[in-house]
This record gives sequence, C-alpha cells and structure tokens, in this order.
Amino acid sequence: MELPDQPSTDKEALSGGKEALSGDKKAISDGKEAPAFTWPVRVYYEDTDAGGIVYYANYLKFCERARTEWLRSLGIDQDVWLDLQIGFVVRQVSLDLRAPARFNDALRVTVEPKRIRKVSLECTQQIFNQQGELLCVAEVKAACVNLSTMKPVAIPGPILEVIRRGS
Repeated sequence: MELPDQPSTDKEALSGGKEALSGDKKAISDGKEAPAFTWPVRVYYEDTDAGGIVYYANYLKFCERARTEWLRSLGIDQDVWLDLQIGFVVRQVSLDLRAPARFNDALRVTVEPKRIRKVSLECTQQIFNQQGELLCVAEVKAACVNLSTMKPVAIPGPILEVIRRGS
C-alpha cells in the first residue's frame, strides 16, 4: 500500500488497525535486518562548546534531524499528519557518548527502528565521524500523540505499514 498523499480520516486507518494491536511488542520486520538509514551532518562552530567539542545536547539535535529525514525518505509527510493533530514526541532517550566530535567534522547519523508498539516506536541511532569511529549511541523511544490533547494514540496504519516495509 502506498502512503496516501492525504492521510485517511478512517478511524481504523488512523488507529493503526488490528495489525498495530497484535501483541504488546511488535518487531519492525519478520526477523530481517534492514540496513540502517544514514544522514550526513556537518559540525558547525555553533555546535561546539568552549572546549571546541560538540556540546552533548547537540547530539540529540543531530539524531532528531536524522529521524526526520528517515521519515521523509519513507514518504511520510509529517506536515500532513500534523494538520490532523497526529505527531511523534520523544518520551525517553539515552545517550552513550563514547568520543567527541569536533568543529567541521563530517558525521554520519544512523536510524535503525528496533521495536514498534501500539503507540510508540523505539530506534537505535549511532553517530560516526569521517574515520568511521563510533562517537555516540542513542536509544530513542517516541510516542505517537494527539497534539490537541497530548494523549497517546495508536500509530496510524499507513505510517506503520511504511515503517515496517522500510521503503
């Protein structure tokens, strides 16, 4: 199924349908490892602290950019869903900072979905420098919410399908 240009207002499509409700934990794919999505990020002077290394909070920004571009690459138009008051918010994140990035480094930020549940998506993200050194590992859990009420809602079926398919 192609992701529609306009999301369905059908209740089952928006609620994620029966597929989204099957089991508490649902793997993204049936045991097949899809390659991680990769997004390039350049470290600007504004990203660094007084010591000349990337300020720790900016790794979160780099991860957010990569997740946004990952969704875009899947054809998920967040603007359309936001108009319907459906959005993803980060509920939980952990960062393992292993080595510093520095001004002007060319980084690669990956996104690898790990688990999808009725109302949430868990991803592992890694940040590498141009030498391929692993600098940071982020574990991110994002919840799908109704933006009017800020209450959790089921991930819409069209979004689930595209994420599971991975293309």
